[in-house]
Parts: sequence; structure tokens; C-alpha cells
Amino acid sequence: MTNLLKQKKLAAKVMDVGVGRVYLDPERSEDISVAITREDIRNLIKEGAIKKNPKKGISRSRARERDMKRRYGHRKGHGRRKGGQNARYSRKSYWIKNIRAQRRYLRKLRNEGCIERSTYRLLYRKSKGGEFKNVNSLSSYIKSKELITTNKEEV
Repeated sequence: MTNLLKQKKLAAKVMDVGVGRVYLDPERSEDISVAITREDIRNLIKEGAIKKNPKKGISRSRARERDMKRRYGHRKGHGRRKGGQNARYSRKSYWIKNIRAQRRYLRKLRNEGCIERSTYRLLYRKSKGGEFKNVNSLSSYIKSKELITTNKEEV
């Protein structure tokens, strides 16, 4: 069998791929060995004696499966963590999420007429001061102090 490395390199340049992706038909090796110009190579490509091998991709199936598990809450244990708790989810972001929820809840109560404006302002300031850990603690505070004016107990 003849050495077709030069033809393979030339075909790679013509097809604009790497040498590894060039397929030379072994049955047409005599025709290929005669080809010395780019035009000859182009003709052989048209005839099907020289072809491009398909690209080899990296499968994302394992990555997708891993991401699904992470969304579910798995693979996030102590051994996986590099940054501190504040680096992974900042205190500020946590505060923003929490205070917005509390203010939304207070607004809902005020609009429904469950609490008066003055009570709303008082609770708003307490929330801002960080008195309530979350909406649930705010709700239990309202119930324990009996700050609801109407008989709507669906707080």
C-alpha cells in the first residue's frame, strides 16, 4: 500500500478539517495516490473517494444527570463546599429575600383590612429592625399580640 500522508494533509487543508477527520477510501487508494494538486483532491471529494469523518463530541448526558440531582438538592454536602456560607449565599441576599417576603405579607394584611395603618407602620419598622426571623415568626407575633382588627383569622 502506498503512503497517502501527503494527500491526506492536502485533503485536510482543502476541506478545512484536521488530518484525523479525513477518510480515504481504501479501495480507491490508487486513484488517491495519483492526486497531487488541490483540484485533483476536490474531484476525489466530489466522487466520494475522500470524505470527512463526523466530529466527535463530548456527551452532556452525565452533566445533565448531575445537574438534575443538584437541583433536587443532592451532591451538595460538606465535602463539596469550597467557600464559606456567606460566599455561597450572601447574608445580604438572604436578608433581601426575607424582608421582601415580610413586607409583602404586611402589605397583604393592610390591603385586606386585617391590620390598621398605624399597626402596619409599627410592624414594618420592627421588620426593618430585624425583629422577625421570617414571615412565620411575624405571623405568630401578630397573633400573640392580637393585632388583627377584623375577625379574619386566616393569617
